[in-house]
Amino acid sequence: MRTSTGDRIGQYAALLAYLVFLALPFLWLVSIAFKSPRELGSLHPTWFPQEPTLDNFRQAFDEQPLLRAAGNSLLAALGAALIAVLIATPLAYVMARHRTRLAKAATGWVVVSQAFPLVLVIIPLFLVLKNLGLINSLPGLVLVYVVWALPFSLWMLVGYVRAVPAELEEAAAVDGAGRLRTLVSVTAPLLAPGIVATALFAFITAWNEFFFALVLLKTPEKQTLPVVLTHFIGAEGVADLGPLAAAAFLATLPSLVVFAIIQRRITGGMLTGAVKS
Repeated sequence: MRTSTGDRIGQYAALLAYLVFLALPFLWLVSIAFKSPRELGSLHPTWFPQEPTLDNFRQAFDEQPLLRAAGNSLLAALGAALIAVLIATPLAYVMARHRTRLAKAATGWVVVSQAFPLVLVIIPLFLVLKNLGLINSLPGLVLVYVVWALPFSLWMLVGYVRAVPAELEEAAAVDGAGRLRTLVSVTAPLLAPGIVATALFAFITAWNEFFFALVLLKTPEKQTLPVVLTHFIGAEGVADLGPLAAAAFLATLPSLVVFAIIQRRITGGMLTGAVKS
């Protein structure tokens, strides 16, 4: 009993340390965003702003086109998430239900591909987009994001498909439903939490992505929000800290809001009671 209690205390302590590790940078970012220039230049920094102000937010919007950049990021992220899910869902179903050597090899390749660094793939992707005339365009960036998010999205959905009891599909087949009808009417509704989780992953990955957008987008009017954030850093590497923190805080909000809205669907047990033994 003592060992069990000690293990539980250790687990809670590790979880608390992990939460603190994740939360402190964000809390410090929020604190800086609301501090006045006098507080930011103080030799004795405080955790919380003594005189909260919105001047950093006003200055951030005055200095950089944040709304336009956020719109570009939103279009790229939504497009990448939608296309990745539409492609990955039927492929994941085939790979999960038909466990052939080819399907196993494809699954292994999906896992291995996640180890490839961005620098390794940027040159081939750049050449492909150049031949297609999609350099310096949001459709080209969306295509790159889909290629980058698709392997992990496929890997996620394969696991969700395998969690759906095959007995449900067998029952639908007995009732005369074809493969496509079974996928649309039986399997897809049960995959909703997995599809939502995969779309969320693809959206957040594209929303926060910086390297591809920096290389492929040269026109200021087409740049995404992470790229525009770098404009708050001067030529000598000196950051305009207050406006930068305010803009970075606004850039993190969509990911947090989206996750807060749909997290119940991700964790919900939609398969509970579907099949009784």
